[in-house]
Amino acid sequence: MLQFSKYQGLGNDFLMLDGRNAPEEDDSLGLTSELVRRLCDRRFGVGGDGVILALPPGQGGELRMRIFNADGTEPEMCGNGIRCLARFLADSDGDQPGRQWQIETLAGRIVPELQEDGTIRVDMGRPLLDPEAVPTTLPVGEAGIPQGDLEAAGYTFSVGAAGMGNPHVVIPVTDVALVELDSFGAALEVHPAFPARTNVHFVQVLSPTHLVMRVWERGAGPTLACGTGACATLVVCHRLGLSERRARLDLPGGPLEIDWDEATGHLFMTGPAEAVFDGVVAPALLDLEQHEPGQQGAVEPAPAPRADSAALKDSATDQDPEVAASNPASALPEINCAVACVNGCVRPDACPSAEARARVAALLESRSLDDLVAIATNSLDDRTRARIEANGPLGG
Repeated sequence: MLQFSKYQGLGNDFLMLDGRNAPEEDDSLGLTSELVRRLCDRRFGVGGDGVILALPPGQGGELRMRIFNADGTEPEMCGNGIRCLARFLADSDGDQPGRQWQIETLAGRIVPELQEDGTIRVDMGRPLLDPEAVPTTLPVGEAGIPQGDLEAAGYTFSVGAAGMGNPHVVIPVTDVALVELDSFGAALEVHPAFPARTNVHFVQVLSPTHLVMRVWERGAGPTLACGTGACATLVVCHRLGLSERRARLDLPGGPLEIDWDEATGHLFMTGPAEAVFDGVVAPALLDLEQHEPGQQGAVEPAPAPRADSAALKDSATDQDPEVAASNPASALPEINCAVACVNGCVRPDACPSAEARARVAALLESRSLDDLVAIATNSLDDRTRARIEANGPLGG
């Protein structure tokens, strides 16, 4: 059984999975890249721009967030995603305005706060302007940011770059409506100047406090909004002398307010996040063997992931030889299944997720679909009741 809640922030939609009480070793909740791609498929799955996991903390925060793009890859952070996660937590736990969460991400600790009007204000931290931190091969220019001209899709683009824990390239234009986003975005995402690929944003300046932008997200393509992208866009535009430190950024899904605080250097993003629906995935959708390549609903393989120090560690954990012999998986180097196994399990005979998968399979075999729906309904009723008590019948 896979119970989820769907949330959206400015049309950027995510499936939320609550694993805060899951065992620490199960940090993927049984998900694989292939299953993520199937869940996010808008015709043969639930549909979404990504999947977000709420997990136990690992480094002193309140909880940890993992996010997966619709293609199964794992980005460092997502501004719209973390707003959706904060709203999901508030709805689930009945939290009131003023509540803050210390959330661990691959981009560092992020702190969202629930506002009186139901929006979420997020302290996104400081932007990364050193080329190696973005990462990009673009040199630092006169504006104090990585900048230069890039050739892509038969055109030359004057660009600026900034990092928000994930890479962004920003291209000022006179009219965003005329941008060939599918062509230009796809070409710039994989440009050699960005070794980890990049998110791509075209921006039109209406006034120093009002910008309009279009988004091409790394691993997702055109989306209605990107929170980290809006932050990076403001930084680049301000450094280029095109905007103030605080501005409204209009995205296809709606507006975000971005404030680059001069005293702290932190960026603050404020915008909406809303519940869409709660549900349970039918067991058949979770059966990977039913969806072979070439069959209806089969998912194309995700691109090979970049080298990542988190994917495979160099040395195994020291332990008693007898323990290692009884548990072959524990004697091997620690592995991040979501990264290393993107094209299939690399340790089918000693899979560290095998036990969790076996428990899920046993549950599915021992219960009827009606039983699973009944179990989930009780939990969903509790969530809905908490949401109504906190925000009123219409969810605030």
